[in-house]
Amino acid sequence: MSTRHIRLYFILFLTVPIIVNAQGDLTNQQPIIKSIQLGDKHNALRFYPDQLTFETGKVYKLIISNRSTQKHYFSANGMAHSVFTRKVQIVSSNQTLVEVKGTISEIEVYPGATAEWWFVPIKTITASSLHCAIKGHREAGMVGKITIK
Repeated sequence: MSTRHIRLYFILFLTVPIIVNAQGDLTNQQPIIKSIQLGDKHNALRFYPDQLTFETGKVYKLIISNRSTQKHYFSANGMAHSVFTRKVQIVSSNQTLVEVKGTISEIEVYPGATAEWWFVPIKTITASSLHCAIKGHREAGMVGKITIK
């Protein structure tokens, strides 16, 4: 077998799984909308819901809203390293005020504010930690789990 044939087989070996797993043009997918609330009007240190599940290869718009009177973080390192972020938008009165692109590690949401995180999960994770990084919030129970299938 020649070096040329070995290279050709190697290239086919690398590209065939990608072609088989492709699920169409992701830029044309309508996002699956999921929501999570950070705290509530009574300042409970909780995520509502406290468990989120996503699937690889699908486009999501995660609406992160803060109904409490104090700021909170949406911190999920496992998730951050397992998704491709398309954008994060800051929204007020159904109007986009800011759009951020690039890698996101956590999102801080101020009282009464809403952020929208648009992403595509690219790697599976099982029960990754979600927490608020503000001192005392995690210890008070502001924790959750994220799963990507």
